[in-house]
Amino acid sequence: MATVDDVRRQFRNPPPEARPMMRWWWFGPSVDRDEIDRELNAMAAAGLGGAEVSFVYPMAPVTAPFGSPEFLELVGHASRTAQALGLRFDVTLGSGWSYGGPHVGTAHAARQLHWDRREIGEAAYDVPIAPAWPGDEFVAAYVGDGSAGAPSSYVEVPVSDGTIHVPAGGQPREVLIATSRVTGQNVKRAAAGAEGHTLDHYSAAAAREHIRAVAEPLLKAAMPVGSVFCDSLEVYGADWTPAIFSEFLERRGYDLRPRLYELLVDAGGARELRIDFGRTLSELYEDNFLKVFQRWAAEHGVPFRIQSYGEPPATMSSYRFADISEGEGWAWRGIPETRWASSAANIYGQSVVSAEVWTWVHSPSFRATPLDLQGEAHEHFLSGVNHLIGHGWPYSPSDGPRLGWIFYAAGALDDRNPWWPAATALFGSLQRLSWVLRQGTPVRPVKIYIPASDAYVAGGTEPRNLYRVVRRLIPEAVPRTIRDAGLDFDLIDDDAITTVDPADVPVIVVPSGTTLPTRTRAWLDAVTAAGGTVVTDLSTLADSLPPAPLTPVEDVGVVHRRLDDADLYFVANTAAEPRTLTFPTAMERWNPLSAESQTIHSTTLHPYESAVLVATTDVPGAEPSSYLVCAVEGDWTVAFGKEVAAVRLPHRWEDDPARTTYSGSATYRTEVDLPATTDRLLLDLGPGTPAPPDAEPYVPGNSYRALITPPVGVAADIYLNDVHCGTLWAPPYQVDLTAAARPGANDLRIVVHNTAANALSADQHLLDAAAESAVTYGRRFDLQHVEHATEYLNSGLLAVPRILRQA
Repeated sequence: MATVDDVRRQFRNPPPEARPMMRWWWFGPSVDRDEIDRELNAMAAAGLGGAEVSFVYPMAPVTAPFGSPEFLELVGHASRTAQALGLRFDVTLGSGWSYGGPHVGTAHAARQLHWDRREIGEAAYDVPIAPAWPGDEFVAAYVGDGSAGAPSSYVEVPVSDGTIHVPAGGQPREVLIATSRVTGQNVKRAAAGAEGHTLDHYSAAAAREHIRAVAEPLLKAAMPVGSVFCDSLEVYGADWTPAIFSEFLERRGYDLRPRLYELLVDAGGARELRIDFGRTLSELYEDNFLKVFQRWAAEHGVPFRIQSYGEPPATMSSYRFADISEGEGWAWRGIPETRWASSAANIYGQSVVSAEVWTWVHSPSFRATPLDLQGEAHEHFLSGVNHLIGHGWPYSPSDGPRLGWIFYAAGALDDRNPWWPAATALFGSLQRLSWVLRQGTPVRPVKIYIPASDAYVAGGTEPRNLYRVVRRLIPEAVPRTIRDAGLDFDLIDDDAITTVDPADVPVIVVPSGTTLPTRTRAWLDAVTAAGGTVVTDLSTLADSLPPAPLTPVEDVGVVHRRLDDADLYFVANTAAEPRTLTFPTAMERWNPLSAESQTIHSTTLHPYESAVLVATTDVPGAEPSSYLVCAVEGDWTVAFGKEVAAVRLPHRWEDDPARTTYSGSATYRTEVDLPATTDRLLLDLGPGTPAPPDAEPYVPGNSYRALITPPVGVAADIYLNDVHCGTLWAPPYQVDLTAAARPGANDLRIVVHNTAANALSADQHLLDAAAESAVTYGRRFDLQHVEHATEYLNSGLLAVPRILRQA
């Protein structure tokens, strides 16, 4: 906890641990010391807090195969360089995802239960057990009376000497044969030397083997590190492990083997058995993967950070066995993976919760603008995140052809972007917000119950991604209603109720028809007895919510945190149009871009703008009034390098066929007469124009983009009389000229920077490199959406600047 005076003071210059980091992709690996040093220095200069190194597929001939002495030496060099620069250095404990590689044989590989279903007659059968694939292991066989899926019950068939002995029967029958089969999934996007099976996440022996072969050498080479990392769980189809019969008996108290067929057949008790089976898989993942890696990391004094959702069926509470909970995904009115992680972090007392941010931002690579990054970061903050891990920074040789290397599907967020001069201010503002959102404690008066039992069953006979099934089972209107009411929520599950006091739950929403374990039902009764409200009818939810501390405003998300002596609010406008907030008492408004504060009774949040609010007893000053001095329509020139030409505004580069593939900067210049005044003088480019959601139809729904056509494409540095006055990339697109202004003639210079997407559209080298990699190393990736790189681009000075006078 902290006082508002402490937080206000440190907001201006927050500590470095709150700086955004970047996932740093090493392709191949094909890296060298000089480029490692250059890129880490560029990260530090931009105000980033460090790198999470990730080892992925080749883009060129491999120089240091994964796990080789040369590779480990380069990892160590990168770590030492980062430390010297004051950067945090994190390591992914493997290549690609999920964990695995050449050290994973069939004994430690991820497995799936496979069923062979046969209709037979009355005669006895002896069926030899013949593995169809390497690593196949016979599990059990069952026979039932009836045909074509008609049997409602089955009995286990005896097996001896490698043969299934099906006895004779008096009618047509059905035989079910269960086989444990290696899923066949290999590590996705693996580096050279890291190819192989994905490991069995239910087996402690498999986890320890991965630690021995991969994690231990990596950590030894990289120390000291900020954390060791595990990406999201994508072990598709994995629902079996050799020890599951004994584990199930110990955990559930009855034998799974005689009833195993109920995973396939809807027998009388199949629902309860499937719940127990799913719960057992979740516990095996926790005990034999999460705990093993967390304990190993703790022995080395290093935090274990993980995106604990997906397959295997991790529960929300599985995060309690991690040191740092991490999510991904933006949708502040919904239940993205970030909410899965932030709920666990809050309930289990983790003060920092991170997120993989900008995963699919404004596809393809290099289309993302600083405004896109700011808008998506706000969405993550609104979902409870307070540390950003950018996705990401592609290692790329400086002396390579054309643009260099990019990751197959993500933003390329490095200093090759022409708009990079805006990066320092952008990352500085996100650092302030990350830090302030760690202060005090979150106020989330509503809980949403996770119907895990129903999710285990809803997966049917297929492996289940518990998070995704839960998200389908909780109606979208539930989180939306809570957020639109100006309130916040946590998810809570059957394990978390042992941590949360029922008296601390004003409102909990339980989806209609949810299956409740006995202990959970008793806890909900305790919530009611303590004066809380259990909502099972969605139509009553809005009326059951407590009043919001701030008046709700459409599209404005609120995060409420309680300090020792004050309430603090992060507010963000997620719309492409302005939104106005009013308050019954005076508020301090803290600006994350400038760190300036003002006392207000109301405030306008421009599109994708955020602020921090704290109640105050100070008296608000008069609202500043702005007056137009002039529109700067004079004689403009534009310079692309040494090429200078007269130009009229607005000016769009793509209208010139010679500039359609140009990525870089251009300098606009004119002379402007300014009055003698003691008022502030502002350069104003206008608010931009909202863009329809379908303006770029090829962009997938999970690819964030700010829905606005800006007045400058996409960022600009403003100079008056050779004094740098500021950088523009986001509404309200205004810069204060006062300190540099003088009465009479003034030299106005606007340096505009676009994106690298124009150059990407003409970069045949990238397509050739991908094709050559596929020939040499096999097809490990496809470049995402590069054919759309030039669509809907708007570069240049797209509005006539105005000079405003503000009292």
